[in-house]
Amino acid sequence: MMDIIQNDMFILNLKDILRYISKDSKNRAKKFNTNLFKQINNLINMPYKFRKSYYYDDENIRDMVFKGYTIPYLIDTQKDTLVILDIFKYQHKNQTP
Repeated sequence: MMDIIQNDMFILNLKDILRYISKDSKNRAKKFNTNLFKQINNLINMPYKFRKSYYYDDENIRDMVFKGYTIPYLIDTQKDTLVILDIFKYQHKNQTP
């Protein structure tokens, strides 16, 4: 069974997003977080479900899209892990995610 690892950039950016959503509605922020992690946890069943990343030139980095946010993740077959790299709104390729 694959392990899921959240990298620091993902954790920081998710906290900012949740803080922003909770200004409007704490319940919406909780629901966003719960549904996001349902999707992330489901990745272990089909890690190649999403397209090759638009932001990285690597077949093992995929872009999951969730409610307008892009969540790039690395499929590390040697370590049997999924590394959640970041979460951000769509950006043009010449910007650093």
